[in-house]
Amino acid sequence: MARALMFLGTHSSAGKSLLTTAFCRLLARRGVRVAPFKAQNMSNNAGVTPEGGEMGRAQIVQAEAAGIVPHTDMNPVLLKPEGDRRSQIVLNGQVHGHIDARNWQDLKGMLWQEVQAAYDRLASRYEVVLLEGAGSPAEINLKGSDIVNLRMARYAKAPCLLIGDIVRGGVFAALAGTMLLLEPEERRQVRGFLINKFRGDPILLGDGLQVLQEKAYGVPTLGVIPFLPNLRIAAEDAVALDRSAERDEAEPRVSGATIAALSLIDIAVVHLPHISNFDDFDPLAAEPGVRVRYVERAEELGQPRAVILPGTKVTMADLAWLRDRGLDRAIADACTAGAVVVGICGGYQMLGQTLADPLGVEGAPGSNTPGLGLLPVVTRLGANKQTHQARLRLPNGQVLTGYEIHVGETTLLSGAVRLGDLIERSGQPAHEPDGATSIDGRIWGTYLHGIFANDAYRRHWLGSLGWQGGAASAANLREAEYDRLADAVEAAVDWPRIAQIAGLEAYR
Repeated sequence: MARALMFLGTHSSAGKSLLTTAFCRLLARRGVRVAPFKAQNMSNNAGVTPEGGEMGRAQIVQAEAAGIVPHTDMNPVLLKPEGDRRSQIVLNGQVHGHIDARNWQDLKGMLWQEVQAAYDRLASRYEVVLLEGAGSPAEINLKGSDIVNLRMARYAKAPCLLIGDIVRGGVFAALAGTMLLLEPEERRQVRGFLINKFRGDPILLGDGLQVLQEKAYGVPTLGVIPFLPNLRIAAEDAVALDRSAERDEAEPRVSGATIAALSLIDIAVVHLPHISNFDDFDPLAAEPGVRVRYVERAEELGQPRAVILPGTKVTMADLAWLRDRGLDRAIADACTAGAVVVGICGGYQMLGQTLADPLGVEGAPGSNTPGLGLLPVVTRLGANKQTHQARLRLPNGQVLTGYEIHVGETTLLSGAVRLGDLIERSGQPAHEPDGATSIDGRIWGTYLHGIFANDAYRRHWLGSLGWQGGAASAANLREAEYDRLADAVEAAVDWPRIAQIAGLEAYR
């Protein structure tokens, strides 16, 4: 059975996913067969395995950093929020109903059995498993239903490192307070602290680390990890889009006038309430001379070169939100002024004439909602979710790779031109159209997530917007970022001591 090490956080977004990614790369570079594991993830940022199973993007990123193929055993339970009190359950890669406050107690026993089975399968195939917790292990109102934090650590016999985010402020109190709220046997599972996102010289902490150890039941701090500006690694969920305070000072928010003056290609992505797969646009943002910004209000839109409607977990509700804010009119005005308009997945559905929901998948059964009317297509929501890795052939013969996660089928009407033809889904031959474009090509949509990660296609599309950039590879950039992250973490932590704690002395 594999050795195990778990990363916990004092709160959500403390850096658990990122540091798990770092340690995956750190161990993989030592020749270790290492895999990530998160028992339960809550995020609409999902991806698809080669077998067609759906799982959290964070674990797909971690698998990529480890140099392995992602598998749903790495994230057996994925909860995809649909509202304040309701989430879709994806179990072992497939939809398994919904969860809310009323049925959680009934489901947790079954989910715990599935989590254990998935972990056992994974641990039998790898030398080391790096586990990631969720939220905080000290949420005293949630401990009874925990299947992802300390209960999982006990099952995997994994010592734990507790991460605190110093950018949030009060990191010493967060670390010590977490320990205070744990039971004595739980405290013994936590073997070290990691302070994340530190700016400046660690000497500024003075004797704080020693005092923290004395106050926090003798637990030592095993690393002070620096803040890494402009780190281009896909985030676990859309919280990352809201944390503008952590933006590097060298890349502040800029006005539309400044963007124009700098000759940047300005791309506005609508930040929908239930936005999903927002890392679709990371390859665009990584290109020099391209500015990707997220907008929530009509007055923020300005005059971009392109407007993108991204994927969403709840298309009809987010379409209503968009209308309430006047963004429908602002997008139409931008299009009239010359902007290109693109829709990905749920955004593609919004661009059409209507969205029909005969079964009540998202709204009232039989409802028929007007779309934005920018593409001559209609969408009919259905009960079956499509999850595939896919290959799309364009009319010019170019083949693009990506993945699909969607409910609903879209039909082209007169005046629409198909974007391309799917030629492969989950490793099997396919023969069906995907996407649509206006006759002039200025408005288009597709179900293919990851389309901009195709280097030649991305460069050609940006070129059509007036971009004059180089020939960067999205895959090479990701690999370089994994190494940059791992280098910084390895230099900042007491790796020999961590290796000793986790029984990994052979990999020091």
